[in-house]
Parts: sequence; C-alpha cells; structure tokens
Amino acid sequence: MPSASQIDRIAERVERLLVRYEELQRTNALLAEQVDVLTHERDSLKSRLSAARSRVDALLERLPEVKSAA
Repeated sequence: MPSASQIDRIAERVERLLVRYEELQRTNALLAEQVDVLTHERDSLKSRLSAARSRVDALLERLPEVKSAA
C-alpha cells in the first residue's frame, strides 16, 4: 500500500497536470480563434484579388490591339 507521502506526490502531480491541461485548452481556444480570423482575412483577400483581376482583364480587353511593323 502506498504511503501518505507517495499519495501526496501523486495528487500534486495530478493537480499540476490538470492546471497544464486547462492552460493548453485556453491556448488551443485562442489559436482556433486566430485561425478563424486569419481564414476570414485570407478569404477576403482572395475575393479582392479576384475582383482586381477581373477589373484588369476588363481593362485589357478594352485596349486596342497593337499591330507590329514587321
């Protein structure tokens, strides 16, 4: 049968593990939130890039063709 001091050490270690687990859960939640924000930002930037490409393509279509002198 384990002694009282051994049980105390195990209990202390379990408490430290629980604290660490809670810290990791908070960190994970913050990181998941950052991923959501960055994903939204990326999607917005991709949409803006696509719109800009469309505008550039439309402008290129309006340019007259240049005939080479050769």
